[in-house]
Amino acid sequence: MNTTIPKLPFIIKPFLLSLLLSLTVLIFIALQTPHHRKTTPQQPDSTISSKSGGGLRIRPGYSSYDEYIQRQLNKTLNPKLRQIWTTRDWERKVRVFAQFFESLKRRNLLLNSSKALSIGARVGQEVAALKSIGVNDSIGIDLAPYPPLVVKGDFHAQLFMNGTFDFEFSNVFDHALYPWKFVGEIERTLKPGGVCAIHVALSRRADKYSANDLYSVGPLVELFKDSKLVEVRKVDGFGLDTEVVFRKNKRRNI
Repeated sequence: MNTTIPKLPFIIKPFLLSLLLSLTVLIFIALQTPHHRKTTPQQPDSTISSKSGGGLRIRPGYSSYDEYIQRQLNKTLNPKLRQIWTTRDWERKVRVFAQFFESLKRRNLLLNSSKALSIGARVGQEVAALKSIGVNDSIGIDLAPYPPLVVKGDFHAQLFMNGTFDFEFSNVFDHALYPWKFVGEIERTLKPGGVCAIHVALSRRADKYSANDLYSVGPLVELFKDSKLVEVRKVDGFGLDTEVVFRKNKRRNI
């Protein structure tokens, strides 16, 4: 008896061809589509080690960024504190900040012609001090504005364009939940060759609103990826004991 393998029905051949083409298309799409790895933000309860020793500890306790912002606003908008800042503390702080800035001018790190920014300026004593020594093109940012000296802004995401300022100052580094973003925004908004002066305390601070603790200058220096350390000196700045000055690298001609 002759046995023959029956041929596939005519209708099955197009089906197999269609299936094969569909699989080919799906494989092609899978190869072209980028695979996004799920990332988890760095947990606040962590210590960033420094190659040069010491560390930078992010304080725990914030379940969301909104919670962190609200806690900072609780200090900035505290009626009693704002009353103190704008009355009995005003002249004293303006005078002391003016002395800091005059010292920077004598070291050719700040000029009257500088476009200056004070980061975390609260009610603007630093801005008033800059203007009082002749740096008239000065402005401050804070979560709560205080016009005309201070505009609303988040130092983790400054509202200014790249390369806006010649000089930036801050004494609120310890309030940064994301110090790398804080520094990154300074470097982004500084002009090439621009100067940044930061006042810090190199010890654990009692301020319950602080979001990090800095134990040495090393971690701060390492955060500045596009700047050179100019100098470190001792200061007496309302509980902060160290002034660290950086100059942003100038662009090379290509």
